[in-house]
Amino acid sequence: MAELISPPEALPALEAWWGSLRQGPTVLPPAVVHRCSERLGSRDADVVIAGGTLGILLGAALARRGWRVILIERGILRGREQEWNTSRQELQVLLELELLTPTEWEAIQVTHYPSGRIGFGEGPTWWVEGVLNVGVDPVGLLEFLKQHFLDWGGQVREQTGFLSATVHPDGIRIQTTAGQLSAQLLVDAMGHRSPIVAQARQGQPPDSVCLVVGSCAQGLPDQPTGDLFYSFTPAQNGYQPFWEAFPARDGRTTYLFTYCDRDPRRPSLERLWQDYCRLLPAYQGAELAQIRWVRKLGGVFPAYRRSPLQLPGDRLLAVGDSSGSQSPLSFGGFGAMLRHLDRLQQGIHEALAQRQLDRAALALLQPYQPNLAVTWLFQKAMIPPLAEKNWDPNSINRLLSRVFEAMMAAGPQVVQPFLQDVVQLGGLAQALWGVMRRDPALVAALLPRLGLPELLAWAGHFGALGLYELLQRLADRPEATPQDYFWKRRREAWRYGCGRDHLS
Repeated sequence: MAELISPPEALPALEAWWGSLRQGPTVLPPAVVHRCSERLGSRDADVVIAGGTLGILLGAALARRGWRVILIERGILRGREQEWNTSRQELQVLLELELLTPTEWEAIQVTHYPSGRIGFGEGPTWWVEGVLNVGVDPVGLLEFLKQHFLDWGGQVREQTGFLSATVHPDGIRIQTTAGQLSAQLLVDAMGHRSPIVAQARQGQPPDSVCLVVGSCAQGLPDQPTGDLFYSFTPAQNGYQPFWEAFPARDGRTTYLFTYCDRDPRRPSLERLWQDYCRLLPAYQGAELAQIRWVRKLGGVFPAYRRSPLQLPGDRLLAVGDSSGSQSPLSFGGFGAMLRHLDRLQQGIHEALAQRQLDRAALALLQPYQPNLAVTWLFQKAMIPPLAEKNWDPNSINRLLSRVFEAMMAAGPQVVQPFLQDVVQLGGLAQALWGVMRRDPALVAALLPRLGLPELLAWAGHFGALGLYELLQRLADRPEATPQDYFWKRRREAWRYGCGRDHLS
């Protein structure tokens, strides 16, 4: 019966892209960023932002500070119907930067639920509060931001796609499908498939991918709670199924997601959709015949070890999914954009004011973050091996149960940052020690599968995490007050890189 349920309309295009990622590029992507030694002269704006869905957040913050901002969007600047899940704590930045009024801020929060479930296989179940428990209406959010952006002097150019950019000594010229624009700075918020990102990565394939299928549906049993990270089956068909579920205004949203490498034996999106339809009745306690599909969803989210990405040229900055600034465990960049919004808008403001727009200065706005780099080991541990004949398909669920047992025992100050894509030294050390103490045989079996190169790389990132923690503490002393652009950016890199921003 599962095969009779039609997949999401976008699935064929996503499947083709997933196939191209697995295969790797046959030719290098075309160059879309060029250089010119001639001076540009007058400019249309201070900043051009390419990509409006998340770019409008940064654009509104900069426009409010008085900068001339033009936002280009290849379609219509409108949020999708599917809600974005986050928390009130993470949304607070929109009030702190005065991008929304308190009334608007409350209005965009259209769903709430008290707690989210975490559980794996036959292990224990835990409930966590304050993580992804608020559903934000993207349509309403973008409407409010767009209106404020226009009121503050910003310009929106819809149905305007990015084609190329030429960097001049005194500015950057952007060629679009609707003509030319010029500015001091171009911000790339076009996402994973940005042509600027493709040029910067030089055809580099992703190191891993998160595949997602799901739906918003009616007819499911009413459940006021959500699932944050849940699994009730062992690994199968070359992947480990994980689930998320959230109450929504017009039904209940459920996602089946998994992490995988680019091996051709990993599942197709069609395979995932078939398994989603097959497993959903057991997961949600409803027959397929009872379900009324409101929206069907799919996604392919590549992750790169070389992230955040620093673009190869002056006057260029990648943000959001373009930069890869979220961890390899996350899919969707709304939470990461909220987390870094204040840092980015302040850094860009100072870069413009102090004319620090060369490549070296802008690279400090997307620095190495060891607390994100250490999570690569977690992701690799959640990808089933394909070559081991006697590998236990329940071992991933068992490992995750041990990890969360250790984190839960340490308290919410450890588990909550981790679930919000923030790893901190103390919490990570407690979790690892707890796993080794609770199930040393599991750890001993896992280490050879991870491999020595992966473990050595992880040890380097773990050491950097400790170093950043130390540097952050030294920089927080009163006598260490930052004085210039470069010192402030380094201090921010240490603070965000060790996850101490989560405490602010």
